[in-house]
Amino acid sequence: MAAKNNSKDIQITRIYDASVKDVWEAWVDPKKAAHWWGPRGFTITTHSKDLRPGGTWVYTMHGPDGTDYPNITTYFEVEKYAKLVYDHGASEGRPPLFRVTVLFSETKGKTKMDMTMSLATPEAAAETRKFIKKAGGNGTWDRLAEYLEKETKGKENFVINRSFEAPIETLFEMWTNPQHFAKWLPPVGFRMEYIRSQIAEGAKSFYMMTNGTDVKMYGRIEYLKIEKPNRLVYTNQFCDEKENLGRHPGLPVFPETMLTTVQFSSEGPEQTRVTITWEPQGRATAEEIKVFVDMRGSMTQGWTGSFDKLEELLEARNH
Repeated sequence: MAAKNNSKDIQITRIYDASVKDVWEAWVDPKKAAHWWGPRGFTITTHSKDLRPGGTWVYTMHGPDGTDYPNITTYFEVEKYAKLVYDHGASEGRPPLFRVTVLFSETKGKTKMDMTMSLATPEAAAETRKFIKKAGGNGTWDRLAEYLEKETKGKENFVINRSFEAPIETLFEMWTNPQHFAKWLPPVGFRMEYIRSQIAEGAKSFYMMTNGTDVKMYGRIEYLKIEKPNRLVYTNQFCDEKENLGRHPGLPVFPETMLTTVQFSSEGPEQTRVTITWEPQGRATAEEIKVFVDMRGSMTQGWTGSFDKLEELLEARNH
């Protein structure tokens, strides 16, 4: 979220590897929106939709705990393939929470989505930012990326974003300096040690993670692309202590090779968005792909815990 603390607006920008038409239809077709609208674990039921100025989208969002959230969206501007303006968060007897403007534009064969959520005061915007982060609301736009990948290319992947209060060069260093990387990447309760660290295209690093008691895992990273400070592409495999290909001790069925793409995008001199795309690489069975898809919620929790630790490290560097 690229919004200053004194702003009444919350701004979100995403680039999707799909046509403007595909992205637009994913937004406006309620059957398609049902595949991705809302945080991970949420589903929606559309009761009616009238996509025109003055029209409404009436739907209920169902939380993973069974709680229902009635919603009435009222449209003010509808420019096909280009723009939507609507009020969000209203229901019977409850006024809308904020006004949303979404712009869709083509950029180098992809689609840029610029969203602005406008609130009454900077204080209201700050509270809404906190709520969105706590509720995992930004996962909505990650789910849209996954849906588009499946619909347009027939591939399953996992996407997660986070904005950090640090320059792009700092974020790139936190990913490519083994001493920094090992401090924040491991799951909560684990520590990471490099047995061999080679950060270069075509090179492989070998590491160990442990909870200090009964779990010890080994892994190998092979770097395919290093484009400082904008992009990293590498594969990750679990191994045994002799670096023979293996499996996660708790996941006997899972794709053996994962391809990770990390995109770093500057959102200002002191703010950087990190986008991680994770997908099976090479051979993977249908069962392994299904397990991968079913674990997106767990992967979100895992990466969120790592990102929280990275955020703490960055804050400590600033003090």
